[in-house]
Amino acid sequence: MSQIMESPVLSTGSTSFVERRRSDAPELAPACERRQFANSHEELSPEAAELAKAIDQYKLFHRRRFITYEEMLGVIKSLGYRR
Repeated sequence: MSQIMESPVLSTGSTSFVERRRSDAPELAPACERRQFANSHEELSPEAAELAKAIDQYKLFHRRRFITYEEMLGVIKSLGYRR
């Protein structure tokens, strides 16, 4: 027997909205990692690659796809950069 999973549908007038962010839905790992700036760090200088990896770690830890300038400044300062 096959079991069909139904997504909750909210009806708003003549259109329907399918809620896909349900908390009881199993979390699946993304097929590929999405990056804000580039798909790889191969063409970067060693310093830029270090920054890119630190930003990627920050985004993974905080579950963020994109970060703000303030968050980026925090990552840069955490690496020891000073003005």
